[in-house]
This record gives sequence, structure tokens and C-alpha cells, in this order.
Amino acid sequence: MRFLRAVCLTALLCNAAGCAALSAGQAGDPDFASAAETNLQLGDEALERKDFLQAERYYEHVRTKFPYLEVANEAELKLADLDFAQERFAEAREKFQSFIKLHPTHPKVDYAAYRGALTHFADIPSDFFLLPPSTEKDQTEVVAALAALNDFVRQYPNSQYVSEAKEKVEQTRLRLANHELYVANFYAHRKRWKAVAQRLEGLLKNYPGTPAEEEALFDLHEAYVQLNEPELAKQTLQRVIERLPGTSAAERARRMMGS
Repeated sequence: MRFLRAVCLTALLCNAAGCAALSAGQAGDPDFASAAETNLQLGDEALERKDFLQAERYYEHVRTKFPYLEVANEAELKLADLDFAQERFAEAREKFQSFIKLHPTHPKVDYAAYRGALTHFADIPSDFFLLPPSTEKDQTEVVAALAALNDFVRQYPNSQYVSEAKEKVEQTRLRLANHELYVANFYAHRKRWKAVAQRLEGLLKNYPGTPAEEEALFDLHEAYVQLNEPELAKQTLQRVIERLPGTSAAERARRMMGS
């Protein structure tokens, strides 16, 4: 028994020593190259294998040791991308914004602006199956993402990232429209029809053209019926015909109007 204890203790100490040695190895500085570009490449390779600590050291080395070379600006951007890769979105956003302020005429300033806007988009709550649907969650980051992406498209209309940004704009608009539908349905279940109408009118005003529009219009019609507002209900059906011409929804609205 004593022998067994000794063996176990020895193994435990060896493992601890091994972990300590590993930690010490990770904590040490990498072997920096003499050329700035080589260090940048080594940082990229570390980032590729998700060795974030080593990647940061290479990028920081380039940024601080070669401050007057163009490659130092690249290192600044890569440090922001490094935070983004680790889902440290607030830190990444701050670095991208700092880059824009310090280098407003840099050829990659649009990249920094786009990535900065993406920090909000990437931080939008997901539809993880154990959690409530995203439409039920706080929409603060969705609103921020929409504003940031719209600002990017307006400020950098010729950027190569505009097309991708516009796609994400539509995704955020739909996300917010679906949230408004969720809130309107919440009020409808409680027969708070005035609140239903207000939320749906807001949806149609702020997020026109989304796939949520059809459901919103017919739900709005029902809300006005429940509020005993026949003229507004009729006008809503006319809006279906005008906003969704040539669709089955328009045909349904015509039948409901008796025409």
C-alpha cells in the first residue's frame, strides 16, 4: 500500500511538473524573426491554429518594434481580428475604431469599419436550442448591428464589403421585424388590440419589404376589426394589395374586401 501511494504521489508530482513546464513554455516569448513581415506571418500561423497568445505576441512585437513600417498598421488590424476571433467583441470594436481614427486614409480603413460593424452582428443572441428563441431575447445588439451596418454602407459605398454588409442589413431588419411580430402576438393573446396595432404599424413603417410584412398586415387588419375600426381594417387590406401586388396575399385581401 505504501509503495502504491508512493507511485501515485510520484505520478502526481510529475504531472504537476509537466503542466508547470508547459505553462512556462507557453508563457515565454516566441523566437522572433529579424524581419517584421516574417513575424506577421508567424502570427498569422499561430492564429490559424488558434494559439491566440502566441499570435498576440507576434503582432505586438511587430507593432511596437517596427512602428514606422506599414506592416505595423497591419499588425494593429490583426490584433483587432485576434480579439474578434476570441469573441471579445467590445475589445475588437475599440481597436477597429482606433485604427479608423489613427489611419483615416489607409487603404484598409473600410475593412476596419466593416469589421467594427460586424462586432455587433456577431454578438447577436443565437437560437441555441436550450434557450428561448432569439425573437424573445433582448434586441439591443441587433439594433446596434443594423445602425452600424447602415453607417458602413453609407460611408463606404464603393467598398468591396458593401454587398456582404447589405445582406446582413436585411438579416437584421428581418430579425427586428420578427421580434415586433412576437411582441404583437404577445399583446394579441391578451386582447390588447391597441398595443397590437401600434407594434404592427411600427413594423410596417420601420422594416418594409421583409418576409414578415404579409403576416403583419393581416394581423393588423384583425387588430382593427377587434378595435371596431372598419375603415382602418379596409385600408389595411388595400395596403396588402398595394404592397404585395401579384401575390396570393393580394388575392386573399381582394376576397376579404368582397371584390
